[in-house]
Amino acid sequence: MSSPPPALTAPRLSALQVLACGAAIVTLSMGVRHGFGLWLQPITQDQGWTRENFAFALAIQNLSWGLFGIFAGMAADRFGAFRVLLVGALLYALGLTGMALSPTPLTFALTAGVLIGAAQAGTTYAVIYGVIGRQIPAEKRSWAMGVAAAAGSFGQFLMVPVEGWLISAFGWQEALLILGGAVLLIMPLALFLREPGFVGGAAPPREQTILQAAREAFRYRSFQLLMAGYFVCGFQVVFIGVHMPSYLKDHGLSPQVASYALALIGLFNVLGTYAAGVLGQRFPKRHILSFIYLARAVAISAFLIAPLSPASVYVFAAVMGVLWLSTIPPTNAVVAQIFGVAHLSMLGGFVFFSHQIGSFLGVWLGGYLYDRTGSYDIVWYLSIALGVFAALINLPVRESPITRGPQRVSGVAA
Repeated sequence: MSSPPPALTAPRLSALQVLACGAAIVTLSMGVRHGFGLWLQPITQDQGWTRENFAFALAIQNLSWGLFGIFAGMAADRFGAFRVLLVGALLYALGLTGMALSPTPLTFALTAGVLIGAAQAGTTYAVIYGVIGRQIPAEKRSWAMGVAAAAGSFGQFLMVPVEGWLISAFGWQEALLILGGAVLLIMPLALFLREPGFVGGAAPPREQTILQAAREAFRYRSFQLLMAGYFVCGFQVVFIGVHMPSYLKDHGLSPQVASYALALIGLFNVLGTYAAGVLGQRFPKRHILSFIYLARAVAISAFLIAPLSPASVYVFAAVMGVLWLSTIPPTNAVVAQIFGVAHLSMLGGFVFFSHQIGSFLGVWLGGYLYDRTGSYDIVWYLSIALGVFAALINLPVRESPITRGPQRVSGVAA
């Protein structure tokens, strides 16, 4: 078995500093994007667009997030998270401004889709988890990842009602411009995540090149299974997050019910993600992942069977909240456990790209099939079937560290 990469011997940032600043960044970045479903009806009605126009832009956003996440991860592994966070914050502000001012569906797709997706790649989990992996000892890593994921959930609980209030008080365009200014707060927070091992932009020495690390991961069966499971996660949560407000309004419930439901998802996900991180230190992570996916399938089935009311919506939101982003800590902790942390941001980016392909299909199919059938039923049923599928394929994942032979880096044996 290979020895830990030299990067781990560099001086570390304090755990409190990493978690406080990383959590604040994830809270802001994820909190803003969790509320995008609140803009579906105001924008489509004001602009005269279809739901598919809006859904397609957010589908592009999720795909862009996943694709750029790979390169953001590579950059964070090579230059440190600080520089990537600065660029991501700037892109986020530009994307939200462009989203507010876009006159056509095409420009809306480029700004709300491509720009904001790239911004999220540089300000969310792949980059922050890379810092956590490098700066937090292995025996506390799953717990620390749970704390960061819980912060993103708290951001949803905090920001979704704020975004709903901003839309009501100032209008949807002005609300987006206000948020564009708010995300720039990520830049000063990033100053506290300047890692000691990345002095002058130089990466610590590594036992593998980027190509070697990627080739090793993609040939490993457990990595493939984790990617397939994460695809399902993206399909389910983004479909629900974007389309549930409209689904509820179509069935006669008020917009406030949707806002409260999204906020409850965020609140209960604070508990779910933290619990997943803690349990990941004690139990096989593959079992945790299988349980989460199966429980989602059961929760969606019960929601569709039960009579729809504000009470049933809130119960569903609370249950789904516990399961919402709780896949993130065990999935990323397994990747770190198998492959080490030297290329964790990049490998996490590849896994997350699979998540975002699922997100693309979930949000786009929701709009596409609604416009053609007048119903979201087909996508709900797909979400149930995929949950069962993901529960089964996570069971064979092997969590033990991979055994490597001698690697050659720049022509020298590692």
